[in-house]
Amino acid sequence: MDNLIAILLVAFGAYLFWQQRRQTEFAEKFIIQRCKNLGLQLLSTARGSHKLKDNKGNWGWRTVYLFEFSANGHDYYEGFVEMKGFRPMTFYVPAHHIPDVEMD
Repeated sequence: MDNLIAILLVAFGAYLFWQQRRQTEFAEKFIIQRCKNLGLQLLSTARGSHKLKDNKGNWGWRTVYLFEFSANGHDYYEGFVEMKGFRPMTFYVPAHHIPDVEMD
């Protein structure tokens, strides 16, 4: 019986790890796409903290992903995405310099 419990615990841990990796991949794709749409250069991404509640008190497993970006290649700013499951719930980009765009 002890072996069965140990196997179930290992399987559950592997499942949680796999789900976290999938969520990280979704978050990175979302961040890359959003930075591209905004004309920003993505510098790095990192998984931040986990939360069980949002700011309004709603329950749900949430993960915050931090990212650094540059608007003109000489500066950098930090933003974040809060994911609930595989959906982005909050995307925050601070006020930043908007690079000049050449008009044809």
